[in-house]
Amino acid sequence: MATITTKDGTQIYYKDWGKGQPIVFSHGWPLTADDWDSQMLFFGQHGYRVIAHDRRGHGRSSQTGGGHDMDHYADDLAALTAHLDLKEAVHVGHSTGGGEVVHYLARHGESRVAKAVIISAVPPLMVKTAANPGGLPKDVFDGLQAQLAASRAQFYYDVAAGPFYGYNRPGAKPLQGVIWNWWRQSMMGGAKAHYDGIVAFSQTDFTEDLKKIDIPVLVMHGDDDQIVPIGAAGLMSAKILKKATLKVYPGFPHGMPTTNADQINADLLAFIGRSAQAAA
Repeated sequence: MATITTKDGTQIYYKDWGKGQPIVFSHGWPLTADDWDSQMLFFGQHGYRVIAHDRRGHGRSSQTGGGHDMDHYADDLAALTAHLDLKEAVHVGHSTGGGEVVHYLARHGESRVAKAVIISAVPPLMVKTAANPGGLPKDVFDGLQAQLAASRAQFYYDVAAGPFYGYNRPGAKPLQGVIWNWWRQSMMGGAKAHYDGIVAFSQTDFTEDLKKIDIPVLVMHGDDDQIVPIGAAGLMSAKILKKATLKVYPGFPHGMPTTNADQINADLLAFIGRSAQAAA
């Protein structure tokens, strides 16, 4: 397995396929690099170098007891990009991964990055505060931690079979393989990392990070996202970013890179700046 070792001794697993302009994918909680299969296959076939890592405590990376916060997530991503000496990279982050990308750009600069994309992403702030009245009450996230601690396996199945992919909506057609693949990825990681990660993705305020970003950023969000509601997330991020392009997807769920991969991939390709015809 390809890994790097960070300065605190954590091993970070990553995939690195192909040649060309690099696209770096940051996955959501509590998943792995495997959640980007549809995107990595697609962009690899269109002449890009595709890279994805397992966040610390997730998947095949070290199950560390600590460091499950956005500073460490961003620093691990920076260590990977430096190790691979990436230039003109496009960073794509889904959900918690969107927060990771935003914090990486603000904390480590944009010298290696051309563009960024945040999909169904947690910035600017998920939890409800006096300054963020559209956020979700802290009790919601406390409840997630309680369910994880009580029965992680059942909790993960219920998330995947229900709100994550919109399978709880009338007329939805759940795909059992998709549900079990979400469950498989989640159970590969460590309970401590996932428990602490709920605080990291819900309570980190990315507002100042968003203000620092000068590169073009595509903000993609479904308006039926039951995990990261669009009102306090994608719509707000697009207002704060200097060079944002906002794309709202009517009826799309949180996990739209999987459920609606064809549409998401086509829009990503258009934003990155190469047509499918030219790349073929």
